[in-house]
Amino acid sequence: MGFLRQSILRVIRPLSTSSICRCEVRVRFAPSPTGHIHLGGLRTALYNYIFAKAHRGTFILRIEDTDQTRLVPGAEDHLQEMLAWSGVNPDEGPVQGGSFGPYKQSERLHIYKEHMETLVKTGAAYHCFCTEQRLELLRKEAMRNRQVPRYDNRCRHLSHHQVQDHLRSGKPSVLRLKLEPNIESFEDLVYGKTSHDVGVIEGDPVLIKSDGFPTYHFANVVDDHLMGITHVLRGMEWLTSTPKHLYLYKAFAWSPPKFAHLPLLLNRDGSKLSKRQGDIFVQHFKDAGFLPEAVVNFITFCGSGFEENKTIRSMQQLIQEFSLHRVSTHSAVLEMRLLPEVNRGHIIRLLTHTEGRHRLVALLRQQVAELLTRSEGNNKMENLTDEYLLRVLEARKHHIDKIQDLCQPDYIYLWIPPRLSKGELMSVSSQAELVLDRACKEIDSLQEKVLSEVTDLSPKLRQCSESLAGIPYSIFMRVLRIALSNVKKGASVAEMMSVLGKTETLHRLHAAHEIVRQNETHSR
Repeated sequence: MGFLRQSILRVIRPLSTSSICRCEVRVRFAPSPTGHIHLGGLRTALYNYIFAKAHRGTFILRIEDTDQTRLVPGAEDHLQEMLAWSGVNPDEGPVQGGSFGPYKQSERLHIYKEHMETLVKTGAAYHCFCTEQRLELLRKEAMRNRQVPRYDNRCRHLSHHQVQDHLRSGKPSVLRLKLEPNIESFEDLVYGKTSHDVGVIEGDPVLIKSDGFPTYHFANVVDDHLMGITHVLRGMEWLTSTPKHLYLYKAFAWSPPKFAHLPLLLNRDGSKLSKRQGDIFVQHFKDAGFLPEAVVNFITFCGSGFEENKTIRSMQQLIQEFSLHRVSTHSAVLEMRLLPEVNRGHIIRLLTHTEGRHRLVALLRQQVAELLTRSEGNNKMENLTDEYLLRVLEARKHHIDKIQDLCQPDYIYLWIPPRLSKGELMSVSSQAELVLDRACKEIDSLQEKVLSEVTDLSPKLRQCSESLAGIPYSIFMRVLRIALSNVKKGASVAEMMSVLGKTETLHRLHAAHEIVRQNETHSR
């Protein structure tokens, strides 16, 4: 566990008669409901959230569902559920509401239409009637010439009469932004001065598709402006698209927000995370029993943003210590081997305060209840008090990665007394009856507080062993271990007794002693 150490004023000018002055940081997470959220998406949401909270600002959830062909049923609800589980709770959004809604793009089409008409009137945008077949030919020609595929801006040169004739005839069209060459560079808060002459490299981009829905490039600019977004924190795959977004702000005569692009998260093989990878979904880690704090903390290891990387931090500490200036510009590989250790660190951290202890006890009780429901027989421990569950957690906190580890075979004895036979006991020592008889008397004579402290109990057990001449200490302890748990490794005998408590320890020792004694009597 080597690494477990412990705003801007912006004036917004929408296309309305009044201006809205925002004197706070406002950021947004704007996912498309085209699949379940994975760790990369969660990190983007998290960094927006902690940046907003660090500046006493507002975190907004906006659903970008304009690509109707790729929507996945239930994805939006699942997204809300996973954000809630992760503790990344929006201040405004489709569920929470707010003064800048609607927060789903499919419900804002009338807004996009109004703003698009403005661009057409000013000559900043134009109708494009090129067919998909022609565009495909352009793409193929560029590939043959080993060039980047781009639109040749053919329709921007149509006359007004030609455009009107096409529209009257019902010819399908899209609307494109008229870019000019030599687009200015911009200052990214993570990557610094950045330039990408998108007009020359890509051609005029589509703003409104033939089905009337906006593209991401258009809708996100309009929405960010009208919702008062001051900072855009998003994945670096959008870095090269930012110049066209800034050009749109210029076309509307709007002040743009600040941009900060986050480095990519990569799989171990260097590939980009995908919504088709089930093992990097947030749901996968929830189902696997990882604490939300651990998952959230773990993804901050990738791209950092903190003075000391790979450190256990609570959400409040993430908020207090995060800085955009410390975000790396290098893509980061998800080191999944670290997650179990991070989870263990958060178990230890939660056990240091009352609320955390109550929560872990409740989680453990749920796991144990499921275990006992699956178990056969009636020899289950009945008095599983919160005090007992907490003793178990405290005793094993440095040895488990997840709460459900305490329900694995090596720990079943904590919830179900072992089923023993004379053969198992006698195979350890032919003097098992004597050992158990002497141990029962010794434990019965001890005060409860002695059993509660391993350091006090261990010497008592050694003294008890020494009183039995001819029986080595190791054999003495092996007999007790079998009687208490019937497992060969794990916690020490003293720890087992301190966790089980005096009553349960004596119950098990007496039961084992009775097995040996009755079988011996029966054999005679």
